[in-house]
Amino acid sequence: MRMAVKTWFALTSRNKASLRIRKSLDKYLALAGLTNAECGALSVLVPPMPGIDDDMRDWSFFMILEHNAIVNRSITSVIKSLVRGEEPTGAGAIDPKKDVMPSEGSGVEQIEAFRASVEDHLEVVSSIDRLRGSRCKRHSVFGEFDAHGWHCMFRFHLLIHYKQAAYVVRKACAE
Repeated sequence: MRMAVKTWFALTSRNKASLRIRKSLDKYLALAGLTNAECGALSVLVPPMPGIDDDMRDWSFFMILEHNAIVNRSITSVIKSLVRGEEPTGAGAIDPKKDVMPSEGSGVEQIEAFRASVEDHLEVVSSIDRLRGSRCKRHSVFGEFDAHGWHCMFRFHLLIHYKQAAYVVRKACAE
């Protein structure tokens, strides 16, 4: 799996990754359009899914959005540090097991926070001259990535949680 992901990222252009991120945002916002304050806050236990740790399986849609926004801001921070040739700090140096957990009271405000985190990422990446060949930072599962690899990882992470989000919305917001 590790080699497949690295190859996939190497063959993906920055523009293609950005377009896919934009499409992922649209898909999440379409799910948000199916929710309201009540059902979006309802936790749903999902079956085991690839990439979804056991402690992440019983979340609400708003909790998933909050988690994604935290990770999105972290990846954006990592990219900014790497292209400057610096070691990531602050949001870019979070513990992927502890610092990415959403709050129990996540609410409808997470829709805008999530949207803003994606828009900010796309704006930052579009302002950078070169992503490939930057300094690298290790991902806990897939190994070393330069800024381009982290840009591709942004979309990959959204994909992992989209299946979970769609399941949660379907179960929590069923008519």
